[in-house]
Amino acid sequence: MEALLWVLLPGFAAVGTGLLAWFVMQSRMEVALAQQREQLAETRGALDAERHALSSTLDTALRAAEATAKHEALDNFLGELRVEQRHYTKENRMLMNSRKSLVLQERMYFRNIPLSDWIEHEIVIDDGADVNRLVQDMTIFDKAVVSIADFQTPRKQLA
Repeated sequence: MEALLWVLLPGFAAVGTGLLAWFVMQSRMEVALAQQREQLAETRGALDAERHALSSTLDTALRAAEATAKHEALDNFLGELRVEQRHYTKENRMLMNSRKSLVLQERMYFRNIPLSDWIEHEIVIDDGADVNRLVQDMTIFDKAVVSIADFQTPRKQLA
């Protein structure tokens, strides 16, 4: 029996040592896996935060680009509008009385496309009146709205 004990005792010690080594190695592997998972979670969090920041920055940049494009398109459109103007004098004779009038015709264009029909405005003038001054003063279309250079001047002064 004693001989059997001397034979089995080292076997039990070897099995116990093997199990102990297995548990220690298993614990080390779990610690290493937990560290790798922690690093992976930190990396994913940093990547998500960067992606979110980039997305919000990109959205802001896109909105700003759209607003700039719309503003430039409106400025280009208003810059392409123009008013064509023509005038002539007309004299109406009734018996002994003659009445002289200035006929002012205006039409709005976008590039070379007419946007309106000829709009006619008749002004009775006195003898000796300055026709050119009347033509400049009497316009149907507001030149400040039609001319983009005049339209932008007040906005630049406010800024």
